[in-house]
Amino acid sequence: MTKEMKRPISNITQDSIKPLLSNAVEFYTNKNREAHKCIQERDEYINYLESKLSNAKPQQALPVVPDFIGKLINTFGTPEDGKHINYSASYLEIQKELDWIDNHQKTWLTALLIGFRVEKPQLFEVKMPIVYWDDDASQLTNGFDFLRIDKETDEVDFVGFLSNTKKHTVHFTEQEIKSIDERYWQFAVPVEDGE
Repeated sequence: MTKEMKRPISNITQDSIKPLLSNAVEFYTNKNREAHKCIQERDEYINYLESKLSNAKPQQALPVVPDFIGKLINTFGTPEDGKHINYSASYLEIQKELDWIDNHQKTWLTALLIGFRVEKPQLFEVKMPIVYWDDDASQLTNGFDFLRIDKETDEVDFVGFLSNTKKHTVHFTEQEIKSIDERYWQFAVPVEDGE
């Protein structure tokens, strides 16, 4: 069964709708003005903050410390942590740290109080020049082999191309190269940051 619905009869005339439309237009105009005012206040506040920031003193950059000093601070903490370094515990092991601290007291204290960045050691590749026959064995060609260490076996070898570098160490510090063989140092080439 369907029920019949009749539309209500309304007596809307042009004169009766004008005040309603006028009220609606006035309402939206006011809201638009309020939104515009909020945007202006936001922009003024942003300008105020930017002027304060530009007039502020630049923050002090964090001091740069060697890796062994960064490890020392992270191990023993800062004065606020309540941890203290027992320098007499193993004097020979920490002589390097003590010497650095004695020579860089201001940097040491600043690193303890506000934090620090660890300096990145310069890395090198060892490029050993070689001469080999080209593919068709018609002439000698100059090239390079690269020193690498297998991370799983600690085996040292040279390769003409660097395949599977995740399994091998191919960038070394000066100390690491000299610990393998001091003669390799003369073939060390600095590695740029992006490599």
